[in-house]
Amino acid sequence: MSTVEEDFPRGGTARKPTESKIVEQRSDVDNLFQSSELTETKKRKGADKDDGKKVKKAKAGKGKEDALKLNAAGKLVEILHVKNVKDGMLFLGCVKEVTDFEVTVSLPCGLQGFLSIKNICDAYTKLLTEHLESDDAETEDFFSLPHLFYPGMVIRCIVAKLDTAKGGSLSIQLSVNPKLVNKMLSSDALKTGMVLSGCVESIEEHGYLIDIGVSGSNAFLPKNSAKDMLNSSEELKVGQYVTSLVEKVKNEGRVVQLSVNPKTIAQAFAGSDQKWTLTSILPGLLVNATINKVTKHGLLLKFLSDFSGQVDFLHMEASNYKEGDEVRACVLYVEPTTRLVGLSLRSYLVVPGTRVDSVYPSGIQIGQVMEKCKMTALHHASGAILELPDETQAFVHKNHIKEYSAPANENRTLAKSEHTCRILDFSLIDQIYFASLRESVIERPFFRYQDIKPGQVVEGTVSVLLDHGMVVHLSNHIKGLVPRTHLSDILLKNPEKKYMEGMKVKCRVLSVDAENRKMSLTRKKAMIESSLPLFLNYADARPGRVSHGYIVSVKSFGCIVRFYNNVKGLVPQNELSSEAIVSPEEVFYIGQVLKAKVLQCDLEKEKLLLSFRAATEEPPKSDFECEVGKKVEAQVLKKLVSGLEVTILPDGVHAALPTMHLSDHMSNCPLLWENIQEGDTISNLVCFNKSKNNITLTKKPTVKWALEEGISAKDFSEITVGMQLCGWIKSIMAYGVFVEFPYGLVGLAPKSAMTDKFITDATTAFELGQTVIAKVTNLDEEKRRFLVTLKISEVISPVGDQQTRLTNGLQERRAVGEMLSIRDNSDLRQQLANLSLGQRVKLTVDSLEDTHATFKSDELSGATIMATKNHFIGLKLTPGQKTTTAVLFVDIISGVVHVSILSKLLSKKKSLTEGSKYAATVQFVEKDFAVVSLGDTAQVTVIQTHSHLNEVILYDSERLKPGMTFEVEVIDPTCEALQGLPLVSWERNAAKRHRTDSETQTTTKGNCFGDIVCGTVRSVKPTCIQVTLDSGVVGSVHVSEVLELDNVGLGSFPTSSVKVGSRVKARVIGGREVTSHRFLPFSHPKFKYNCPELTLISSKLEAIMFKPVTAKEKLSSYKVGDDITCFVSKFHPDKKSLEITTDPSVTGTVELLAMITDPKDAGHPEKLYKLGQAVQAKVVEVGSKPHRFVLSLTGTFKLEEGNVTMGMVTNVQPHGLQARLPFGHSGTAFITDLLDAYKPNALDAFSKDQLVKCFLLGCEKGKWHLSLRQSRINPGLNKPVKDTEVLSLDSLKPGQIIRGFVKSVSEQGVFMRLSRRITGRAQLQKSTQFFLSSHSVLAEHLPPNTVLTTKILSIDQKEELVDLSLLPVDTGKPDVLPESLGLPLRLLGEEKKKHDTKRKRKLSESQPKEAPTKKKTNKKAKTEDSDSGVEVYFREEENDEETKPDSVKSCVEQKRLQVAGGFSWDAGLNSLKPVFVAHQGESSDGEDQDTTSKPQKKSRHELEQEKKEAEKALVKRETELMNPSLRPEDDAAFERLLLASPNSSLLWLQYMAHHLQATQIEQARAIAERALKTISFREEQEKLNVWVALLNLENMYGTEESLKKVFERALQFCEPMPVYQQLADLYAKSEKTKEAEALYKTMVKKFRQNKAVWLSYGTFLLQQGQSDAASALLQRALKSLPSKDSVDVIAKFAQLEFRYGDAEKGRAMLDKVLTSYPKRTDLWSVFIDLMVKHGSQKDVRALFDRVIHLSVSVKKIKFFFKRYLEYEKKHGTPQSVQTVKEKAMEFVESKGTEAAS
Repeated sequence: MSTVEEDFPRGGTARKPTESKIVEQRSDVDNLFQSSELTETKKRKGADKDDGKKVKKAKAGKGKEDALKLNAAGKLVEILHVKNVKDGMLFLGCVKEVTDFEVTVSLPCGLQGFLSIKNICDAYTKLLTEHLESDDAETEDFFSLPHLFYPGMVIRCIVAKLDTAKGGSLSIQLSVNPKLVNKMLSSDALKTGMVLSGCVESIEEHGYLIDIGVSGSNAFLPKNSAKDMLNSSEELKVGQYVTSLVEKVKNEGRVVQLSVNPKTIAQAFAGSDQKWTLTSILPGLLVNATINKVTKHGLLLKFLSDFSGQVDFLHMEASNYKEGDEVRACVLYVEPTTRLVGLSLRSYLVVPGTRVDSVYPSGIQIGQVMEKCKMTALHHASGAILELPDETQAFVHKNHIKEYSAPANENRTLAKSEHTCRILDFSLIDQIYFASLRESVIERPFFRYQDIKPGQVVEGTVSVLLDHGMVVHLSNHIKGLVPRTHLSDILLKNPEKKYMEGMKVKCRVLSVDAENRKMSLTRKKAMIESSLPLFLNYADARPGRVSHGYIVSVKSFGCIVRFYNNVKGLVPQNELSSEAIVSPEEVFYIGQVLKAKVLQCDLEKEKLLLSFRAATEEPPKSDFECEVGKKVEAQVLKKLVSGLEVTILPDGVHAALPTMHLSDHMSNCPLLWENIQEGDTISNLVCFNKSKNNITLTKKPTVKWALEEGISAKDFSEITVGMQLCGWIKSIMAYGVFVEFPYGLVGLAPKSAMTDKFITDATTAFELGQTVIAKVTNLDEEKRRFLVTLKISEVISPVGDQQTRLTNGLQERRAVGEMLSIRDNSDLRQQLANLSLGQRVKLTVDSLEDTHATFKSDELSGATIMATKNHFIGLKLTPGQKTTTAVLFVDIISGVVHVSILSKLLSKKKSLTEGSKYAATVQFVEKDFAVVSLGDTAQVTVIQTHSHLNEVILYDSERLKPGMTFEVEVIDPTCEALQGLPLVSWERNAAKRHRTDSETQTTTKGNCFGDIVCGTVRSVKPTCIQVTLDSGVVGSVHVSEVLELDNVGLGSFPTSSVKVGSRVKARVIGGREVTSHRFLPFSHPKFKYNCPELTLISSKLEAIMFKPVTAKEKLSSYKVGDDITCFVSKFHPDKKSLEITTDPSVTGTVELLAMITDPKDAGHPEKLYKLGQAVQAKVVEVGSKPHRFVLSLTGTFKLEEGNVTMGMVTNVQPHGLQARLPFGHSGTAFITDLLDAYKPNALDAFSKDQLVKCFLLGCEKGKWHLSLRQSRINPGLNKPVKDTEVLSLDSLKPGQIIRGFVKSVSEQGVFMRLSRRITGRAQLQKSTQFFLSSHSVLAEHLPPNTVLTTKILSIDQKEELVDLSLLPVDTGKPDVLPESLGLPLRLLGEEKKKHDTKRKRKLSESQPKEAPTKKKTNKKAKTEDSDSGVEVYFREEENDEETKPDSVKSCVEQKRLQVAGGFSWDAGLNSLKPVFVAHQGESSDGEDQDTTSKPQKKSRHELEQEKKEAEKALVKRETELMNPSLRPEDDAAFERLLLASPNSSLLWLQYMAHHLQATQIEQARAIAERALKTISFREEQEKLNVWVALLNLENMYGTEESLKKVFERALQFCEPMPVYQQLADLYAKSEKTKEAEALYKTMVKKFRQNKAVWLSYGTFLLQQGQSDAASALLQRALKSLPSKDSVDVIAKFAQLEFRYGDAEKGRAMLDKVLTSYPKRTDLWSVFIDLMVKHGSQKDVRALFDRVIHLSVSVKKIKFFFKRYLEYEKKHGTPQSVQTVKEKAMEFVESKGTEAAS
């Protein structure tokens, strides 16, 4: 990609891109390589030289010509950067990872994109929408993304959108929608042989319709052709991505036939005959190209006659390309604006038969740090190529070559011989690792979740606070969750007050799930600071051990306590406390941290029995009193990670000695801890803190001195401002450090009081346990807190502190050396201990390196003697030369001696005088100590690197380094404590740097390959033999190199054939670096020694031509399925895996499931296989990088259908178990496949990580179907099977009794799981003999997975439906509901009819009689005020005695009631029932009283007249108050009425209308909300009326969003179906057709069993004139509703056709129904009524003639004759009336006496 600086002209013609320069918009951030550098492109100085001539300014006239030059070849080839990516750019990508909602795609040049589930294709998006709207997900033919995509799949995609992620990086959103990818193609451009991408649009009978995104073209893929792609019986799924070849083009591109044969597609090259253009060219096309130009950074090609493209160095297959060469290339990407085409020459993209490998090519892990890497190429515009130690290549993007702030120096980077990098990612499409050379990236402590271990104390940054916890980031992409109960030792009500975003916190890791990238942390102080052993697995929880745990459950029988890694145990009730606890729930709480002692531990069952009581019991008291400040002697009982557990002598009182309290020098603390052993006695200890149960000791000299001198406070009351105390750093926070002092006192040193320097990060100033001197600055008496300062300028050091600390530190070092020399008893250690600083020794030069020289000495055999480069500057050394050196430093632990050959250190020593000053030069530096030389005196001595206890070193420049000089003053010329060395004092501000040093490294040489050596067997271990060779070097013999494989018996131990002390002859077959475990691994992590690898096998000893066999060659000799003899090497208890070895360099892994065949062996699999034992194994998988391979010890190496294998339960779900199987497979065991005899709660017997035996039923879509039935696993036992397997519907028969598990209970009935694929349903009336008002009763008593016996009523093979019955009459079992519930029995037959008749009679008698003025036929009650114009509809069933008893009413007439307002409240059918206001008995005397203060005297007649008028007014007022039809006129009146009738929805609606009349919308809403809160919850109908009114209000005056919110609330408080119906009616009446139709579609899905919903939808469609849609809806309704309702539904739809649609169509429907059901007289009656209203007289008479000839009862025929006669009297003539009478007489004569009666 060419880069250019863009100009912004003020006017005139805009500058166009030239041929050599393309103007591109660059984003600020790279995708994988995020950069914060300035993105403004700068012109390189060398650009002009490369181009030869300077680019002239483009003229206005020439700009137009240049603008037409798209696809021009650039002069500089560089990789594609993320800033060059634009919307609409086409890519060839490779699927990297697939989740349910998103696909991660690897794009060229290390880019990464994301394909959302919404960007597949239109057909898949439609199917997804239907799937989300549907409740029954199982019925939909929908497949998630993992079924459509797989890792390694190559796809064509387009950039749909460029988003900015949360961290500021650019996120590339992709799409594979063919309409976008192929949008530049037209139907007439389609040619045979084109390779196109598409997605399956639909599945047809003989093939698939493929969406190729070309408008006007229909593409078809035959099923026979699809088999070439699938290689199985599977079908393609809707939305599946396919790459296809155009085979035939018909009708000018309107019909296209495709094929998907991979071989044909791989050989299909794009030719000029296909007429590809710049706008239509697509990624993934294979083209024949010609190399036009070869550059340093890539190639420029010509293809398809005149198109230009470029190949960057990442996609070049070889390096010897020449101009004019013909090559095969694959299009990688197409830039839409400039038409720049990127190509690839890599073989996996262009060679037929090859594909992209989704497996990493070597064993290198993402996040791994690689050392000794060589840079083979550097491309200034792109990046660099590294060669890793295993010769694998890696690419470093230019943004990752250096730090952001560091200056660019490409020459220095390229010249560097070795590099250290961290692997960031592996690009599948580029097939190369991407790495980083940034030190900030390499030095990250946590790069992967695998780097973090449970129990580890970590520090992170608060990211976000959630309801369920707090997210803490440990690094940019590693985060953990602190659950809400773990935010503090107590449950925080307002955690946001304690934690803020960006705050740094210290946490302890509870558990890590690296595979799922999940981590759980705790902030509980007791857990973080616990010094007790951690229970990371059940093996750690040995009986008697005590640890901190947290309560996760409190039960009546005790508490469940959890530790780390989900290790948990039970504390029974009797172990909770020494006192009796009746109710543990009142004493303990979830999240509480307590000490728990292990009583019992069952490793096999993973069960713990714990005790709080035993953990808190006080140890037996003794007469010994250990006061603070008292000197004691103690013996070490146990070594813990945090310190030592000791017992004070001679009384045996237990105490703790923390590791940080072993020394004032923090570097000495781990050394002392490592060398102290259990049983050792430690003297000069002082008690510094004593609590009720604990005594804590210290060995810090400064703290001991302070306690002896009394410079300490025993209590808070003794602390005063200005007091100086000696303490140590207890904890470090972002705002300061907490300092602990003797007697348990703790003070805070704020960030501003920590040092005299300015610090930005308080966590880097001090380290935990560091001894400091503090001065009290502030006291808080109330909260008993105090602040201190640690500033050196404000504290006073004790006299001689610097010299005392130096001597104490050196004495501790010498003590460590003496302990080692005594315990090891080796000559080398004793000789090293005898060496002193400055001693002259004669050595021989061994080797010379760039940074150092090594020496050897006969007296110091085995030691590493070295001198850094600055210690022999100017001297010419040659190997073998003898020289005199001066000892600078001796490390007895690692056996390293540092020396110097400088003449000023080897000249004659000059005497020193006390008080004299010298220029000291630093010669060697360790952490706490440094060696300096004093001027030209040839004297050396030791100083401390910190001149003060509180000294803070913030920058590297402040540290002492070799070559620095400063002034020192001699205090003692020959100090005894320093073994005769001078004691000096120095000040840091005099330090001055003169020169730098080189890194010190140790190297040793070993033996040569093939050497025959002799030696003595030193030790014999199960896996190796240690041999001391005659040269003194210790070699190792691997267990596989002891005997010939033919002589090794299975189960034997080859190393046992060799005895200790015997002489052996061996041959060197290699060498390896191993860490010496005798020394401190954390203080000397890089210390290694060379160990020759030997063989004792006679055939190899006698071989003349002995050649080395590499691990790669050894591995390549193994094939999958081979039987090999190998040896047990190691057992990993945490992973429960076995390492077995066949060669010193080849190690295989055996997982637990491939190790055992019996679940009983899972607890201790290591007992089956001993270390060093010979075993027979089968090869499962072979990989040369790394040198490891997968083996099996069970005799099988792959899974096959019908086999029995071991499995581990990974998840217990309601429908069954998910299990992990051997060799990386997984499977599912359905609940019906678990047992031969079903049990209630069958899944309770299984738990996560439980091992089970599984029978493999079959594999489907990569998942195995399993069976745990004993009849499958052990068919030879022939045990009876109570519940047989249901393999298909054919094995079921109607009438069969079968057991199954309850799946769910809903309004549609009880759904039963009969097998993995078959689910049956028992309708509610077939589920119980009791009458139920709601299915919730059944749901409460039939939880999922309840075992029930059922009878099969019918089987629909076509729809795969099984109809069941749970009734006792059918099953012979008790009813599923107990009689104790007191439910009424469901009435059947005649009993039901009698009950219904009796109920109707009671209801008619109990109707209110308080309102005699109300008319039964009243349709509308009007108020006196006729101006409101607002009507409230409500429906009421009429009791019209004149109606014929046999006629059936199809609808209920509506009754209207007017209320004040401006619109109509429509409540639908039977929804609003008026509640009349009760009589008001309130007096209004007070209102009618005369308010005049001085009444005039009136006559008697006037007084009587006024009295009568007052009585009349009072009567009138009372009449008004009692009249329910009178509309109140003000708020007070409404409030008064509502006090009497608060549950009357009618009053509330009138109140709302009153406000709406005044256009007070908000007040009306408030009244509705009040009504909903006031009306009793029992008055469901009244509440529904208010909800309907509120919906109507929002529909007319609110927004769509407010209406939706009210609707959702109404669904929560009311029965859903009426609410849906009311909203649909509102939409229809307000002519919101689209909204109404969408709502009806939802209703018929949610309430498909409700007949009224289908009828309501049908009415709506017919009212809209959609007759065809109504017919289709009828067919859907008949499929969904029970068959018994079919006749009624058809009849109702026919009536609707008469009213709103085509009367002729309705007539045909009724005619057809009555032909099948001629005895349905109720339908005949309805038919007659409709024909009378809508038909002709001829049709009506013909219908009557049909009816009177029906073969029904005489009584019903007489009814129809009466109707016939009434019709003729009303509409006919006298002749027609006479005709009817004659027909009636004929009927009577034919029926005889029966008709006469």
